[in-house]
Amino acid sequence: MIKVGLLSDTHGFLDKKVFETFKGVDEIWHAGDIGTIELCDELKKFKPFYAVHGHIDGREIRLEYPLNLMLERERFKILITHIGGYPGNYEPKARKKIEEVKPDIFICGHSHVLRVM
Repeated sequence: MIKVGLLSDTHGFLDKKVFETFKGVDEIWHAGDIGTIELCDELKKFKPFYAVHGHIDGREIRLEYPLNLMLERERFKILITHIGGYPGNYEPKARKKIEEVKPDIFICGHSHVLRVM
C-alpha cells in the first residue's frame, strides 16, 4: 500500500519537521498555495512530488503545476485541486470537474482546516 504525505497551504514556509514526519512516505502531494518554487524543489529532492497551484501561487509555479491533477494509485482515481469545498458545498468549478472525472478520492486545500469525509 502506498503511503502519501499530504500538504496544503504552505505559503512558502516548509517546516523542517516535514522531512522527519514524511520519511516513511512514498510520495508527497501538495494541494496548492505552495508559495515558492524553491519549496517544490526541496520536496522533489526528498520524495516524488505532485502538486497543484493555488490562488496565491505565481507564474513560475502555475507553469509547472496544474489547477487540477488526476492521479491513479492502486486502482483509485484521485483528483487534487486547491479550491474545492466539500460534499454538499463544492465550489462550482470543482463540482464540474468531479462530475466529469468521477474520482474515488477528492483532495483540496484552501480552507486551512483538516477535514476527512
